[in-house]
Amino acid sequence: MYTETPKPATGVLLGPQRLAVTVDRELEALTVEGRVAAITCGWQERESEDTELQAALGNRVINLRLHARSDDVFADDPELRAAHRAKQDRLRQLQALYRGRLAHAVEAVHELHAARAPADMIAAEIDAAIEAIRLVDRQHVARVTLLNREYEDALCPSERPVVAAHREEIADVLDHCGAVAIAGGNVATILNRLRLFGLDALLRGRTILAWSAGAMALTERVILFHDSPPQGRGNAEILDAGLGLFPEVVALPHARRRLLLDDRRRVSLFARRFAPARCVVLDERCRLAFQDGRYRAGPITRALGCDGELAAIEPWRP
Repeated sequence: MYTETPKPATGVLLGPQRLAVTVDRELEALTVEGRVAAITCGWQERESEDTELQAALGNRVINLRLHARSDDVFADDPELRAAHRAKQDRLRQLQALYRGRLAHAVEAVHELHAARAPADMIAAEIDAAIEAIRLVDRQHVARVTLLNREYEDALCPSERPVVAAHREEIADVLDHCGAVAIAGGNVATILNRLRLFGLDALLRGRTILAWSAGAMALTERVILFHDSPPQGRGNAEILDAGLGLFPEVVALPHARRRLLLDDRRRVSLFARRFAPARCVVLDERCRLAFQDGRYRAGPITRALGCDGELAAIEPWRP
């Protein structure tokens, strides 16, 4: 699950839909026929409260109920439930350790900006400091991936009867739908449920519309970010590898609310740290469409630039 390179998907990544619904027009533009499978597990216990989504998509939604299905799995399989809980505890510990290392690495960049030395010398040191941050990121992703793989190898969730039964039902629903809509919410919950039921494989080759945290989960790396959280200045941190169905993109929903986009140094650091992937601002009415391994941005959609400015996004292909 974690080593195979996924095929790029067809579809569109969107900004938040609560205040500005655009998914209906996107679905129409994609000329999707038939039913639409919905994934709303990011809403957790509110998963079934999809009345507004049903209305937006013409009352042709079939909710895959991944959160409810996972509850059924863990109730039926106590061994899997205990192992999953232990894995999540270890992941939280890994995240805390990474966060501490990351803080020191990022602070080095800020200190260098305040240094008194010739500009060319400072620039060279900043380059090296950013590469040090990228190393911390790579090591963290490798450790998280290893922990996930060890869990998969030890428990073989996909082979357990209750998981296999649900996966078969999900696959059957998907085969009778023209598209899949993936809503936002808690991105860790979305990732966990997608993986539990093998959606990383089942979604390949399908038309997908995803927004907010749903969009984040489908990229190659899931980045948590907030420049001004209540507890003080925050650093963007990698939570996990995503499903990788939409490559070379870092999805940033609610970016104008969560990022200090007028702070050129912070914007530049963010863009350079995750390059060559484009860090895409996915606010209301923003869109990034994918087809045949290429992406094209909507007219108001911008990316963080390495120069610290917001930039228009040129069409991309591998």
